[in-house]
Amino acid sequence: MALTRRTLFTVGGGLAATATLAACGTNTGRTSPAATASAGATASGPQLAQWYHQYGEDGVEEAVRAWAAEFTDAQIDVNWVLSNYEDALAAALLTPTAPDIFEYANGPTLDMIKAGQVADLTEMLGDAGAEFTPSVLARMTYDNKVWAIPQTVDMQLLYYRPSVLAEAGVQPPTTLAELTEVAQAVATPERGGFYAGQDGGIGVLGLLLMWASGLDEFNEARTQAAFNTPALYATVAQYKALFDSPGMVKAASADWSDASPFINGECALQWGGLWDLPNVTEAFGDDVGVLPFPASGGDPVVPFGAFSACVSAASDHVDVAQDYVRWLWVDSDDKQVEFSDGFGTHIPAKPSLFSRASQVASGPGADAAAFVTDHGRSNALFWTAASGQAYSTALSNCVLNGADPAAEFGAAAQTVDAELARVND
Repeated sequence: MALTRRTLFTVGGGLAATATLAACGTNTGRTSPAATASAGATASGPQLAQWYHQYGEDGVEEAVRAWAAEFTDAQIDVNWVLSNYEDALAAALLTPTAPDIFEYANGPTLDMIKAGQVADLTEMLGDAGAEFTPSVLARMTYDNKVWAIPQTVDMQLLYYRPSVLAEAGVQPPTTLAELTEVAQAVATPERGGFYAGQDGGIGVLGLLLMWASGLDEFNEARTQAAFNTPALYATVAQYKALFDSPGMVKAASADWSDASPFINGECALQWGGLWDLPNVTEAFGDDVGVLPFPASGGDPVVPFGAFSACVSAASDHVDVAQDYVRWLWVDSDDKQVEFSDGFGTHIPAKPSLFSRASQVASGPGADAAAFVTDHGRSNALFWTAASGQAYSTALSNCVLNGADPAAEFGAAAQTVDAELARVND
């Protein structure tokens, strides 16, 4: 699966940002055959390379090139990486020709930070850190230092039609148990209840079940798994009840990331992404509601993801690169609004800009933006691919096979503990 703004934060097993990014070939030099320099005629100072992965939305490339040309303290060469972004970047960061500035999903990896490949941006950000959504900036923070600046935010949410729920005599669900009841109440012979993907939601909802239980991946010291508790077992049992109920839709015309099943009337409620909000509102007008994932002993929750700007610690011009990142992603509010609002549907990283972004300024979009501020979560920096796979396997065994959750999640916790010992070494 190509990793784009809509899929970077798929968190079912906690494997966000482990798929291949849709981005630039294997060229690791200061310029790319697929890109041309964007420096403006009035630019002076050093020449810096900036890398972006390939965005699917029309107009993004042209915008970031134009913005780079406006910066007068350096010549910024924008490299629009066309394929294998993650691999190309990993290789480039090991060479003297690493990009000075680059974006990465949810900030740099723990390996990048520990290897000294990215610059500490804490001092550069300063008091302006208070302007960003706290949970989003926290995902880019390690050891009390900020390692990236969020550019824009994407998120997942639950779509429903108020008229359909009212006709069935039910209210929007606030708990997982209520979702189970509502999904069955709104199902008809022609239309299913709740849809969250072709696998019944196991892939996309996994960590949400943990978080909705009021649990975290690890203890505060990040030395042990913290999810292996009766609270998770109870939530998984409730989810299995939903999964096995006639209200759960397990096959549809598209997967969860495409709202077509909801728009086509194949289901009454669908877990999806903010990116489909324009299509949903075009189909149903004002008869659209959005919800976070319902609570199950904890609080409601929505997952978010944010491609973010990083500075290479190996750059010969770290200070200038930081100045550019601050100019574009901290100080230039108008550009941040355009980046979020002009090319698809996204949420500015600063709550103060929500009202200026037309797609999240009112209605369901405003609700969605508030969900990120109030209930947003992202997979933890220390949550490795091995941890995610162990957790996902445990969840699948419990839901599909009726396995004992204490045994399954106990085994997953052992894997997570071993991974924590490894990454903390």
